[in-house]
Amino acid sequence: MSLIEAGRAAIGAVVTNKLRTFLTALGVVIGVAAVIALVSVGYGASQAIAGQIAALGTNLLTITPADSRVALGLADAERLATRVASLTDVVPTVSSRGTVKWRLNSYDTTVMGVSSGYLALRGYALSGGRFLTSVDLDLNRKVAVVGHTVVGELFKGQEPVGQQVMVLGQQFTVVGVLDEKGASMGMSPDDVVLIPVTTAQRLNSSDRLTAIYAQLSDPALAAPTVAQIQRIFELRFGRSGQVRVQSQDELLETVETASRTTTMMLAAIAGISLLVGGIGIMNIMLVSVTERTREIGLRKAVGAKPRDITGQFLLEALLISLGGGVIGVGVGIAAAEALGRYGSWTTSVSPDSVVMSFGFAAMIGVGFGLYPALKAAGMDPIAALRYE
Repeated sequence: MSLIEAGRAAIGAVVTNKLRTFLTALGVVIGVAAVIALVSVGYGASQAIAGQIAALGTNLLTITPADSRVALGLADAERLATRVASLTDVVPTVSSRGTVKWRLNSYDTTVMGVSSGYLALRGYALSGGRFLTSVDLDLNRKVAVVGHTVVGELFKGQEPVGQQVMVLGQQFTVVGVLDEKGASMGMSPDDVVLIPVTTAQRLNSSDRLTAIYAQLSDPALAAPTVAQIQRIFELRFGRSGQVRVQSQDELLETVETASRTTTMMLAAIAGISLLVGGIGIMNIMLVSVTERTREIGLRKAVGAKPRDITGQFLLEALLISLGGGVIGVGVGIAAAEALGRYGSWTTSVSPDSVVMSFGFAAMIGVGFGLYPALKAAGMDPIAALRYE
């Protein structure tokens, strides 16, 4: 029997039992669709987080104290700016929670003391007014730049620039408004009030900095720059490990590793559905072999070889699994699109997941169809012809 003849026989057997074929393929359809949909959720989440990390600022390094006993100051930021050539900007920050009041309205938000380079370093833009200047820092001026969320909560549609507000119990003049940036890494960069870092230190009665942000001239210099910064602070404190220096690449790598692990777990869970579908194919093929025992005996009696019988039944199993795989790919892509459009999920269909799930469906068809095919091929033709 040629391959074409075996194919025709397999197609005929599949088409003859349409409902049974569909129900058998349904397990593969669900499995393939589940793999594609769940992997798209994991892949989309990974891309969304990567975008949020990029939105934190370009080529960013974050230097923070290793514990509460370590105190960073403005001198440390100046030291990094003058000694590390690969840094284009260094911004000291002081962060705290506080209440901002305007007339009868009040709002709890993050109050950050920053320098003039913070706007560009963190990728902000202004929708009105101006940003903090070096003169504001030198003179410890009580001026503030407010985020988009603060404007909505506090000023209720009124023009904020030029207004007098109470920040941490002190009167400040609003000189600028940040353009809306959107949520990033579970935090809202719009929910903030920015004041000169020197003024923030005076309000807190402390010279300590919460963190120092630094911008790299080239992301490829991240590793040597981090090592240089660590050496500088090792000399400053007399021992190593006193500060943490985190680059965007490290943060992105950590997030991607976690996302890959989660995606693989989701794919493995969904893959169980494919295995269940494969078991269904094997059960139906065994039933088919039993039902067609006399047919198998007749074919062998007229000269069909065991490999011909094996090929025919393997093709039947493969047609069922591949048919289910094709339908499953369509259902999976549609499910991923629906999750992204109507749900709160960020999804992105990965071509790799489509190829992987479709290939796995083909393997399921061959793997679970092999035993019934071999069983059919091994039948004794005389016994098969006598089968009732």
